[in-house]
Amino acid sequence: MVKPSKNKLTKQQKSKQYRPPGKRKEGNVAKYTTRNKALNRLQIKLPEFRRLCILKGIHPREPKKKFEGHNKTYYHVKDINFLAHEPLLEKGRELKVYDRKIKKAKAKKNKELAQRFDRLRPAYSLDHLVKERYPSFIDALRDMDDPLTMLHLFATLPADNVHKIPVERVQIARRLSLEWQAYITRTHSLRKVFVSVKGIYYQADVTGQKITWLTPHVLSQVLPNDVDFRVMLTFVEFYETLVGFVNFKLYHALGLNYPPVIDERLEKATAGVEELMEVVNSEGTIEEQEDEETIRCKTLFKDFKIFLAREVPRDSLLFTIRAFGGTVSWDGDGAPIEESDETITHQIVDRPTQGHKFLSRDYVQPQWVYDCCNARILLPTDAYVLGRVPPPHLSPFVDNEAEGYIPEYGETIKRLQAASAKHVLPLPGAEEEMDDVNKSEEAAAIRRSEAAEIAAKEQQAMLLEKTYTEELSKEIAGVPYSSTLEEPEEKDAMSDDAQETRPPTMTPTGADDETATLAQMMMPKKTKKLYEAMQMGLGKKKASVELLKQRKKKADEKKSAKSQRA
Repeated sequence: MVKPSKNKLTKQQKSKQYRPPGKRKEGNVAKYTTRNKALNRLQIKLPEFRRLCILKGIHPREPKKKFEGHNKTYYHVKDINFLAHEPLLEKGRELKVYDRKIKKAKAKKNKELAQRFDRLRPAYSLDHLVKERYPSFIDALRDMDDPLTMLHLFATLPADNVHKIPVERVQIARRLSLEWQAYITRTHSLRKVFVSVKGIYYQADVTGQKITWLTPHVLSQVLPNDVDFRVMLTFVEFYETLVGFVNFKLYHALGLNYPPVIDERLEKATAGVEELMEVVNSEGTIEEQEDEETIRCKTLFKDFKIFLAREVPRDSLLFTIRAFGGTVSWDGDGAPIEESDETITHQIVDRPTQGHKFLSRDYVQPQWVYDCCNARILLPTDAYVLGRVPPPHLSPFVDNEAEGYIPEYGETIKRLQAASAKHVLPLPGAEEEMDDVNKSEEAAAIRRSEAAEIAAKEQQAMLLEKTYTEELSKEIAGVPYSSTLEEPEEKDAMSDDAQETRPPTMTPTGADDETATLAQMMMPKKTKKLYEAMQMGLGKKKASVELLKQRKKKADEKKSAKSQRA
């Protein structure tokens, strides 16, 4: 039996990624590492590693070739090197030591020692992480969507010991969200509001950046058991620092004190909303430049005093109306205006019946406020009166013209906007009539071109048949072919007659389709796939528009049938 040489590699060694000693790693092996190797290098457990990755903004990566297997999680080696030099890593080890000391003191029933260790527990800050992840203020503003949504969510959650949600986290989230809303109210930066099943969507324009966030409905929250609140609390911890920095910068840009000082008595009565807005509006010495859109939003509810009933969402309406320049009051403690005040112009209610009505004010549903804000005009209150089904609440985040379908109420709002701007738009149905006229003209032109094409083909066939019979008769008569070449003038005249009798539109109607088909055939493979994907998207959009039109038609038919029965 021949023994394998020591210098030659076996098949098993070749199958593995063999690297001779002293040779550097190359390729994916040098760029990526697995999560288990990262844990072994940092000498921490998985929850601590996950927390550090969330705070530092480090995400798993997908290398082209997974050298350790497809069931592994990979990270950049550079990211792990950053984590190894993170000060929070050493701070976490110090906190672990103090936790063990406190636990040991409690086991020995030495409460004083446990309290002393608790007071001496080292504190840490995440300020350096905010500066590291967001070098400029604009970068922080562009990433404000998720922090605001998370803070508004935790501001409505109850403090729970089972899920380890501390009271301090809820209070800080509530304070930061109110400070943000107070700034938006002061600068009148709110642009869009949409009420959905998930919650209420807001969009504001802050220093040229569009910021969108979602706030949950004010209901009793049920905490699910299948959600890991430890991960969410880690995000909230970082978002608190980030939003605090952004609020500080925005407040100081207006010459306001941060954090604003609030009267505790009025804060408890109004849940902090009205008091914080009053404090922010009363301070400030720097006059900010307002564009045309801001002026329109600022003066939408300028001369109105709106009273909120008990059953409507007070926080949302208070924030929205104040952001658009209105004066708001409510039913409860701390209200600036009583319900019996005759200067109130509108009262927002959501009950089918009201015990006492004032003739000097309009009773409307909450949707009227949101639709007016999105349309930038004061819509008629007839469609939003008490007891009537309001019109559809259209989303301002959808571009109807780009989608190819404008709802009926959207057309109504468009005409009202044009009327307020003193522009003239066609009446409803006039555009459809114009489309019908254009379609009939196009059909007539197509029919004329088809008829001209058929006549040209017949003329050409008759001309060819006449030429063939003349040549055949000359051949039978024995006329030589050379003599036929001596008659160029006659042939030219005949060709001129044929050109005169030929219609100007000899090209077939499908020439454009033919050209498009040929152009598609000449496309490269990558461009052709992109073109096919674009056509598929256009087809889907057209199908969805047709479906919406069919649904509208069916709804109108049902409505008319119901009215006829009544």
